[in-house]
Amino acid sequence: MFGLGILSGLLIVPLCGAAFVLTLGNESESVKRNARWAALATTIVTFLLSLVAWGRFDPSTSSFQLVETHGWLAETIKFKLGVDGFSMPLILLTTFLMPFCIGASWLSVNTRVKEYFVAFLVLETTMIGVFCSLDLVLFYLFFEAGLIPMFLIIGIWGGKRRIYASFKFFLYTLLGSVLMLLAIMAMYWQAGTTDIPTLLQTRFPVGMQYWLWLAFFASFAVKMPMWPVHTWLPDAHVEAPTAGSVILAGILLKMGGYGFIRISLPMFPDASAYFAPMVFALSVIAIIFTSLIALMQTDIKKLIAYSSVAHMGFVTLGLFTLNEQGIQGALFLMISHGIVSGALFVCVGVVYDRMHTREIAAYGGLVKRMPLYAAAMMVFTMANVGLPGTSGFVGEFLAMMGAFKANPTVAFFSVFGIILSAGYALWLYSRVIYGKLEKPNLQGILDLDLREKLILAPLVALTIYYGVHPAPILDTFAPSTEALMQSMKSALSNTQTAAVLPPVAR
Repeated sequence: MFGLGILSGLLIVPLCGAAFVLTLGNESESVKRNARWAALATTIVTFLLSLVAWGRFDPSTSSFQLVETHGWLAETIKFKLGVDGFSMPLILLTTFLMPFCIGASWLSVNTRVKEYFVAFLVLETTMIGVFCSLDLVLFYLFFEAGLIPMFLIIGIWGGKRRIYASFKFFLYTLLGSVLMLLAIMAMYWQAGTTDIPTLLQTRFPVGMQYWLWLAFFASFAVKMPMWPVHTWLPDAHVEAPTAGSVILAGILLKMGGYGFIRISLPMFPDASAYFAPMVFALSVIAIIFTSLIALMQTDIKKLIAYSSVAHMGFVTLGLFTLNEQGIQGALFLMISHGIVSGALFVCVGVVYDRMHTREIAAYGGLVKRMPLYAAAMMVFTMANVGLPGTSGFVGEFLAMMGAFKANPTVAFFSVFGIILSAGYALWLYSRVIYGKLEKPNLQGILDLDLREKLILAPLVALTIYYGVHPAPILDTFAPSTEALMQSMKSALSNTQTAAVLPPVAR
């Protein structure tokens, strides 16, 4: 694209679409319509371009591919892009979900429509940039830049408490990332570079690893979000518009998990092994505690938000088992959760657009008036529970296998999270979908229209397809996971060997 590589194209296309939307005239019905179609066309083109990148990607190797290097910042720091088995599926997930976000906003957003879609297109560039950056400074800039459009999306187009929720989201994530910036500076002083492939081969002193790991953990734990720094997420979800919740749960939360797998585990293996018991404890608390909180919710969106925190607990649990089953399960769960949680928030948006309330008590008996909606929500609810045959089962099962292999006690306690998830998910579904259709304002509610069918049908298909045939995702992760495990085992072995040698031999 203009002499650049395909990954640069993925970053440029959304920005070009945003620039075009900005050139449209004053706020009028025709301008709103054109802005919607321009944003949808841009996200579809970006998705098709990501499919071209996938077509050129070789999933059988763990090396970085489609690498681009451009001069930047006096040649000291490069504008370097590339993908491997960890990042390519997340880029596909990002570009896949964006058209659905535009579709979900088609009728619900009617004020400052141009600015709304510009914010989403800029956000798409920042998210793709995080997953394909091969320089730590570039990674940090994209990681932080995504805060701005999301802050605006919540703060301008959100609910009644949108200002509070947007500032809470911004401050939590920004403060955590300040320590990451200091860690990047320390790594540059130690290694003389911020190039990620070079840093992956660099052996940092064990004592230094602990401090670097904690600095990055402060940022990634907030982004996931892990207990006890999770409190910004329910507020952000409840106040965000439907598409904002979809992209927040589907992609933005995954940046923390991606940071762990891209930076913390391979660059600080000794510290990762040392702090793994702490991560296990925080993960188990998140799984059980937030599941119990979800059981007490009366707002549909807030219940699903706490459910997301619990599922991210399974992700961190799997990542720090430091074995292939756990890591593969965590990565698969990130993809599955992106599809399923995004779909659940779309389902919430469907009934909210009709009834303008998210209170569980306001619904009941919808299956009698909305059978297609009830069927779609049933699939996503079962996937959220982890029912075999859905994508949610594969990730949770592998993560639990890895946890049992690493620490049976941790696996035992985390099982309670699966039991509790069945409790709150099935309770929600039964209260909203089943029962008597008694409330007068529900008597005339309509089932899914064509736009909503086009949004939910592909999500239903993928949820079931990856539940019965997870190989395409797992096979993509496998070479990179195997290479990571070999690298970590070698590093940990060298540390243990050095620890028993006399000082002269060291």
